[in-house]
Amino acid sequence: MNYTRSPFANTPPVVKNLVIINVLMLLATWVLQSRGVNLASTLGLHYIGSPAFKPYQLVTHIFMHAGFTHLLFNMFALWMFGRVLENVWGPKRFFAFYFITGLGAAALHTFVNYLEFQSLASQLSPEKLSLVMQQGVDIWQQGQNYKDPVMGQLNEILNIPTVGASGAVYGVLIGFGMLFPNTMLMLIFPPIPIKAKYAIAGMILIEVYLGFTQSASNIAHFAHLGGALFGYLLIKYWNKNSKHFF
Repeated sequence: MNYTRSPFANTPPVVKNLVIINVLMLLATWVLQSRGVNLASTLGLHYIGSPAFKPYQLVTHIFMHAGFTHLLFNMFALWMFGRVLENVWGPKRFFAFYFITGLGAAALHTFVNYLEFQSLASQLSPEKLSLVMQQGVDIWQQGQNYKDPVMGQLNEILNIPTVGASGAVYGVLIGFGMLFPNTMLMLIFPPIPIKAKYAIAGMILIEVYLGFTQSASNIAHFAHLGGALFGYLLIKYWNKNSKHFF
């Protein structure tokens, strides 16, 4: 009798549990949404100046996803590259690395949001700014927004939560690229082999370009960059303080 091995058979514990938790959270989001509960809004990361912001969202947003495709790509990358890092570092160091990069992603994303908020707020009169701050959430919950484009953008910053493990996953990608720079990866498009250091560097450059040219998109490019930046800095710090780290 032949048995098929589970893809989780050799997956280390932290990566395996992170994947399971993220899948369960998406299922919970779907179930509660059918009952009128918006879990993504409750646990997603809101702008720090929004009435909906709660400190715990800095952590909980890492476990939330916008849909199946969003979850699939993040969890596949986490499983593919994270298990290698966890096997090298051990569960405790990998766990710390994952969450520090996730928090770093939230920090840079929040800082960029702050700059955008201040720029938009400076274009409004005190009366209009007060109107958005006091009534914007009610208008948003009714599925509407302001006709004034500046007021509308400001209201979106206040009321659209950021969700996803992408920031931490980009930290994992950077970690893999630094530990195994010459490992050959096969791209999906175009289907060619390329060294990890070039593939990941290319992804980072694309995120930088999109972050500055498509700031109005629904993808948090600076969160990706924040995770990558903090991953790079953390590995550099560990190497500096441990002669035998790599």
